[in-house]
Amino acid sequence: MKGWKNEVAVLYGVNSVPQNFLIDPNGVIIARDLRGEGLTEKLSALIK
Repeated sequence: MKGWKNEVAVLYGVNSVPQNFLIDPNGVIIARDLRGEGLTEKLSALIK
């Protein structure tokens, strides 16, 4: 284990826990660290 220097952490810019990512079907990050109302709004916009 390389902690915050592991390949995935570096690739996605993870430097704290918890973090969340909203990833589209192509594997592209379209949002990150959304919670509560912000997450609801983003999901509602994408599902329409």
